Amino acid sequence: MRADRVLEQLPRLRAQVGGQAGLLTRAQAHRAGISDEAIRWAVTSGRWAAPHPGVYLTLPGRDDWEVRAVAALLFVGTPVALAGPSAALAWGLERREPDAVHVVVPAGRRASTRAGIQVTRSRRFADRVDDWAWPHRTTVPHTVLDLGMRTPLDRVLGLATLACQRWLTDEARLAAALQERPDQTHRALLRECLADVGAGAESPAEVRFIRDVERAHGLPTALRQYHLGERRRCDNLYLAEQLVLEVDGRLGHEGWGARVRDGIRDRKSARHGLLTVRAFWSDVAVTPCDLAAELGELLRARGWTGSVVPCRRRDCTIVGRKAA
Repeated sequence: MRADRVLEQLPRLRAQVGGQAGLLTRAQAHRAGISDEAIRWAVTSGRWAAPHPGVYLTLPGRDDWEVRAVAALLFVGTPVALAGPSAALAWGLERREPDAVHVVVPAGRRASTRAGIQVTRSRRFADRVDDWAWPHRTTVPHTVLDLGMRTPLDRVLGLATLACQRWLTDEARLAAALQERPDQTHRALLRECLADVGAGAESPAEVRFIRDVERAHGLPTALRQYHLGERRRCDNLYLAEQLVLEVDGRLGHEGWGARVRDGIRDRKSARHGLLTVRAFWSDVAVTPCDLAAELGELLRARGWTGSVVPCRRRDCTIVGRKAA
């Protein structure tokens, strides 16, 4: 019998194929009673396609990333899972499709590979793969940390904050995954920064503000992500001084519409006696000491009795300001 007709007449096999993005392996076809001859006819007639040897697409013409990812998993064979950029795309943490499908298999396992599939091996495979997600992939915390290897700190912080905002994971799970990875790039800084993410920082810029501006210069600790009513909240509220400091990173504040919305929120806060000031990526990343000095002056003008202190940077401008 023709392979495509067998597929139509077997609801369980049809459901399995539907869950596999329209894909079927030779072994699965054999178990359903589809012979090699019937498979060859389906492929040569154009009813099926063969993206990889022994893997067949029963919906020719479909060529999206899900098909390529699932086809790679079926070709490599179990146990296998998406990893790195491919896992991040599957979790919605990345938008750009990677050039190849990245997969991970247990250490010591021989795995088939070919052009377009990158295979890595892990001794902690079972601990780092999500038990429920399909297509199979590494857990969100380990996906974030995998992409943070040998990359700038802001890269992994951006992914970590995005994953927490989308409720895919939380600071505690990220910290637990980090504990298992003694060779993780930026490990000590990440441990410290994840605590700030747990406290409410929602972007690399906000983490930098807490670490390099507020904490490093002895400023008072603000309330993070404080709700101001009417479904409004602010990044940092210095309650005693009635001062709001918003940290506008690279995303979420572009364009005229976003600036108008920010202005409306600031005016609403002002009607309740709150002064709102804004810091930007360049302030926290390039001139954090200058920002600390300015913020200290604002806080003192509104009742703070403390003093801004120099940070550990050799070129900290607080020293110069104090000497002057």
